[in-house]
Amino acid sequence: MNNRPTLSHRTHIHRLAIGIAFFSYGLCFASWASRIPDIKNMLGLSEGQLGIVLFALPIGTLISLPVSGWVIGKLGSKRIVLVAAVLYALLLIGIGYWEHMYSLMANLVFFGMAGNLLNISVNTQAVALGKHYEKPIMGAFHGMWSIAGFVGAGIGALMINHHVIPLRHFMAISSAAILSIVCLAAYLIADDQPQQQKKEPLFSIPDKPLAVLGAIAFCAMIGEGALYDWCGIYMEEVVNVEKSLIGYGLSAFLFSMAAGRFLSDWTVRRLGPKTTLVTSGALSSAGLIMSVVYPHFGVVIVAFLVVGIGSSAIIPLVYSLAGRSSKLSPGAALAAVTTIGFCGFLVGPPLIGFIAEFTGLRAAYAVIASMGILIIVLTTKIKHTTS
Repeated sequence: MNNRPTLSHRTHIHRLAIGIAFFSYGLCFASWASRIPDIKNMLGLSEGQLGIVLFALPIGTLISLPVSGWVIGKLGSKRIVLVAAVLYALLLIGIGYWEHMYSLMANLVFFGMAGNLLNISVNTQAVALGKHYEKPIMGAFHGMWSIAGFVGAGIGALMINHHVIPLRHFMAISSAAILSIVCLAAYLIADDQPQQQKKEPLFSIPDKPLAVLGAIAFCAMIGEGALYDWCGIYMEEVVNVEKSLIGYGLSAFLFSMAAGRFLSDWTVRRLGPKTTLVTSGALSSAGLIMSVVYPHFGVVIVAFLVVGIGSSAIIPLVYSLAGRSSKLSPGAALAAVTTIGFCGFLVGPPLIGFIAEFTGLRAAYAVIASMGILIIVLTTKIKHTTS
């Protein structure tokens, strides 16, 4: 009679530990992002050189994406979370240490590789834990990552105001991240038994259901990239706001994204996965169209809030559905879907730039709004499970 309460307590401990891992991951990433301007100035990089440097991180991600599922399947997600999280934190220190462009680029390649392994493995942990719950829980974990982004950006601003160099800033964040990983190591899920798992190829080709989920992730990440990379420029060139107001657009998007992720589990429980994806696609598209049709400050802020709410549930839900695949292990399935989806981050920014070059940024945002419509269409292809 005591087994059920013990299991329930253990499950909640697992949930807390995985949530901390998500938070640690987001905190390290946001800390690096918050100091990019300082690192640019310290190394004396031009805008073009900075662009080349920043491209090193997604290169590292792409290198590790095809093999991450196989590695997790061989060693188990718990081991990979612990190793990748420690490496990610240590490589953060390296970002602040190097004084030459090419050394920094090499560091960022490994930073991207470690970050992707951490991303896939911690999501695999979340999928494994979700099997013990009757309700969806993935959205809350991604919400923890988003909250960590706010905290990391806030700490970064504080460090900048107090003239703390990036190296010391990153050493403090890295120490906190490693300490948290050490403390939660015993409480991560250890039910990945590599010797019991079926053999999988090094490169797992997604079946049709996973390919559909990957395509949805691709569309969602193009839309997110449109806000992350071009929001400030849109506010400045299209909305024509004062420089002091430029950041409000991105802040509105990030705020609603974080809040929406904590609410997304409830939404999925009430509406179901397919209805949630349809609603998300519609909101994302409607928000972007609103910002194009009425490019006025107040309207655009509301529009970006709507886009954030619409985007918030898509990736957590896609990951949750992918983790149910009966053809591949959760780690391999997540890696396959993430590989397709991540291409959206790479394609999105240059696509917007190309369209904007010939037709203007408003037209580019109108084109990106079609991604929400594609998500609705692709959702009709989803079966009840990914098996």
